[in-house]
Amino acid sequence: MPVPTESCCAPGREPATTVLAIGGPPPARRADPAAERAARDLVELAGGRFLMGTEDPDGFPADGEGPVREAVVGAFRIAPTTVTNARFASFVKATGHVTEAESFGFSFVFAGFLTPELGARSPAVAGTPWWRAVEGAHWRRPEGPGSSFAARQDHPVVHVSWNDARAYCAWSGTRLPTEPEWEFAARGGLEGRRYPWGDELRPDGRYMCNIWNGDFPRHNTRADGYAGTAPAKSFRPNGHGLYNTVGNVWEWSADRFSAAGPERAMRGGSHMCHDSYCNRYRVAARTRNTPDSSAGNIGFRVAADVHTGVR
Repeated sequence: MPVPTESCCAPGREPATTVLAIGGPPPARRADPAAERAARDLVELAGGRFLMGTEDPDGFPADGEGPVREAVVGAFRIAPTTVTNARFASFVKATGHVTEAESFGFSFVFAGFLTPELGARSPAVAGTPWWRAVEGAHWRRPEGPGSSFAARQDHPVVHVSWNDARAYCAWSGTRLPTEPEWEFAARGGLEGRRYPWGDELRPDGRYMCNIWNGDFPRHNTRADGYAGTAPAKSFRPNGHGLYNTVGNVWEWSADRFSAAGPERAMRGGSHMCHDSYCNRYRVAARTRNTPDSSAGNIGFRVAADVHTGVR
């Protein structure tokens, strides 16, 4: 197993082994009733002009969060939730798709979710030892051998790479959202706010998203109700009817993180974010990963053009 490399929010495989795949067209879509259902329940947004990005003093300028600038998005459709285990299972059943985590034979899992035996034999990521490269971890076995997604049908699918997400999109007649589309939708109609609901993390003491609570990475109080992922429709939706646009799992976007490299941008933060380490659960925050990377806190949400023929 290759030694994993340091990463802030979600570890990645380096060098990327499937970079050539990101430039080509997705495979042809097959007619499939399950695929049609996967693309049907999207929220249609009219688009428009909005202020994208932030100059928040608690942000990460090196990530390209700013400057604040006017962005324009056309009308589009976007899923109210991330793709769930149940939906992804339908895709795999219909297509026989093998995820990259399965092909590589390992994926990255938070050490606190592992048995002592499995943790002891799983290499730690340099600089972020709470991440372990676990043999046999993939979407069906999110914490490695002996674990199962069976009781998490309505949770976001995880351990999916950007390439895996694109394969799902090709099957369902959808696509990944661009970064401007994602941020426009995630803001829920609120201009210039930190979170989809405003500027306070816990207004009136209410927990609004699934992030780390307690002492990262040693102790999670689970004050928001969850240690790992939460069901995809947990917490209150934003003003556009979208759930968990921050926290829970990182979401792949269609766009490159920068023009200089192959990494793809991810948005929204995850259940492992904590303000002592990574407060990227803000709507303007972003991070990156190679298109073949996967981890237990990476999922995706689909989008589509308004006129796709899907009803």
